[in-house]
Amino acid sequence: MTLTSPFTVWEGDDVHGRRAVLTGVGIRLDRLFARAPGAARHVIPTGLDLTGEVQGRLHGRFPGVEGDWLGVVNYEIGYADGRREKLHLVDQLVPFHVLRKRE
Repeated sequence: MTLTSPFTVWEGDDVHGRRAVLTGVGIRLDRLFARAPGAARHVIPTGLDLTGEVQGRLHGRFPGVEGDWLGVVNYEIGYADGRREKLHLVDQLVPFHVLRKRE
């Protein structure tokens, strides 16, 4: 099931099924999970790696009351210790200023 918005773009038809169009995006984790200025740093080697950019799939949009846009995105975050499994996040509302369209 996909969280749909009034701005979700669909492909397919009623006979063969409809699917939300997925747009590839980069998500800048440093901006999405910005640390508070002056916050003490305590490294946890088994914690989530919230640095850099990860790939995601945008499939919906919602406007905020003040005109800011939020994207509905599926993406994964890796762990700092390099393990293969990742945390899978589905239907997350993410501000557009942390997204970058991928080609």
